[in-house]
Amino acid sequence: MMNPHAYLGLKVLHVASAMVFLGSIVLGLFWKSHADRSKNPAIIAHTMEGIIRSDALFTIPAVFVIVLGGFGMAIAARTPILGTGWIFWSIVLFSISGLAFGFQIAPLQSRMLAVARGGEKAEFDWTRYGLLSRSWHFWGIVALVAPAAAYALMIFKPDIPGLRELLHLAR
Repeated sequence: MMNPHAYLGLKVLHVASAMVFLGSIVLGLFWKSHADRSKNPAIIAHTMEGIIRSDALFTIPAVFVIVLGGFGMAIAARTPILGTGWIFWSIVLFSISGLAFGFQIAPLQSRMLAVARGGEKAEFDWTRYGLLSRSWHFWGIVALVAPAAAYALMIFKPDIPGLRELLHLAR
């Protein structure tokens, strides 16, 4: 096993990054809802720009540190990554969050920003924005609940089947 101080250093980075990651998602949901209540296209556009920038500065870098720290600790502790249920399912949940962000949330954010910017110059298309917004909120909740569940698995470390056990059961 690696130096215990190095392991604990990875653990601090991993946990701190998970906090930044989850906090960024929660704050994005909060500020967008807050901006929407203003009914002001300029405020909505400004908020969407801030959320997109926050994702680039905090959320996405936190993903890399979470992954590197988590895999680093598992390797250092010689813990089988896919054979340990709480690690395997945490990876699955974290991946669901990433897929929701990459394929739904990020494109929706860009579309909502375009609608809000258009509303600053002309009539705001509340119908289109509302449809995009509802979809963004749904996928935002998915992107929050999945890694929050992974966070809980990492803390409680329940004895649940990993990929090896699932494959063995499937035979």
